[in-house]
Amino acid sequence: MLLRLAERTAILLVSLAVSSLLVFGFMVLLPGDPARVALGVNANDELVATLRHEYGLDRPIATQYLDWVGGLLRFDLGRSYISKAEIAPQIADRLQVSLILVAASMVIALLIAMPFGTYMAVRHQRPSGLILSAISQIGVAVPAFLAGILLITVFAVQLGWLPSGGWTPPVQDPALFAKQLILPTLSLGLVQGAVLTRYVRSAVLDVLREDYLRTARAKGLTPMRALVGHGIRNAAVPVVTVLGLQLATLLIGAVVIERVFFIPGLGSLLLDAVGNRDLIVVQDVVMVLVVAVLVVNFIVDLLYLAIDPRLRTGAR
Repeated sequence: MLLRLAERTAILLVSLAVSSLLVFGFMVLLPGDPARVALGVNANDELVATLRHEYGLDRPIATQYLDWVGGLLRFDLGRSYISKAEIAPQIADRLQVSLILVAASMVIALLIAMPFGTYMAVRHQRPSGLILSAISQIGVAVPAFLAGILLITVFAVQLGWLPSGGWTPPVQDPALFAKQLILPTLSLGLVQGAVLTRYVRSAVLDVLREDYLRTARAKGLTPMRALVGHGIRNAAVPVVTVLGLQLATLLIGAVVIERVFFIPGLGSLLLDAVGNRDLIVVQDVVMVLVVAVLVVNFIVDLLYLAIDPRLRTGAR
């Protein structure tokens, strides 16, 4: 158990180091001088050189990389080239918003996927199971941003039940916060729930075909009771894999949804920085997203160890 935990921790650390090199290297290779972009194309060379020195852009690449990584470890992410504001507080504030959006969307996806995916598997040869399967296929094909636009059109524009966008902190106005959260979380949660439903259905179907489930049913248990009593844990292993991927997809998908619903999250900060060519902000936000994805995958690996005893003992 401890050896496998150490292996996965080492993999996480190596992945973080390689990712930081790739993100930093990609930003260095981008054309354009951040100092000249910040000052404008008509700035004289002396002012550009002064700003480059102020931000350390005239130092060797290796030194810049080590300083940046050291800042990441201290959560000192430097200052924006454009606004001169500290980046770390901005990312911390925006990250809270994005995490609320992603967590609420994942709850919706799970509430959809677990019961409906299981029902579709148990009733896969019945009309109700086939109808739900067809509906989930349609849901998989719909992009989250299109779902968001459709929801805004129906519930905000035509019916006027919910606001079309915006963000109010929960401590300021809990009721308005809840209303503004409904449509963006549904946009992400419904689409990701449809995808996850297909995987839950597939995992449960595989378990239902196992000999030990046939034995349980031969003893008089219904398919659902046999599944709940003997098969859910085995079905959970592949579902956990997809769940980790879905969380990563939600983090990336939230970038677009935040723009559609005017939510001041991490995605909006990233898109604004790209539009302003504020490369240090882009670099920091991308690295935060990469770290989040890698940490999610690490947690999924730990869940494997908790769910499947064979991984802890080395059995196959």
